[in-house]
Amino acid sequence: MKKKKISASLEDYLETIYEIIEEKQGVKAIEISRRLGVSRSSVTEALKNLADKKLVNYGRYDVISLTPAGEKVAQKVQQRHQVLYEFLVKILGLNKEEAQENACRIEHVISEDVLKRLVSFIEFNKQFQCQSNNYLEEFKKFYMQKGN
Repeated sequence: MKKKKISASLEDYLETIYEIIEEKQGVKAIEISRRLGVSRSSVTEALKNLADKKLVNYGRYDVISLTPAGEKVAQKVQQRHQVLYEFLVKILGLNKEEAQENACRIEHVISEDVLKRLVSFIEFNKQFQCQSNNYLEEFKKFYMQKGN
């Protein structure tokens, strides 16, 4: 049976819920609303949708929690985000804010194969960089010389 893909928006909700739970052990809808900068009604609608998909435990005035399936999805989204962020900052030299924005967009569409290749490249780069301290600096100079 093929898994249903959830929307990028719902992935963002799961990731946010996961992060808040990591910080505070529990989460309420108002915290999600503030963190994502969306209305309470949008949060309520998303939580109902996620509860229907058995990804969150949600009652109107209860503390929200992730189901085991929801936690697994949230962890995967967070892992994709971290890999992309590291690649964008450490390999491509983007500033942290731009890397954060782009990682957030790309995390929803990147395939598992591309993600695995990025992880391998990051690991390879760490080994190669130890042998040649100028490796990334040379890349940055090359990139800048091309007028990019």
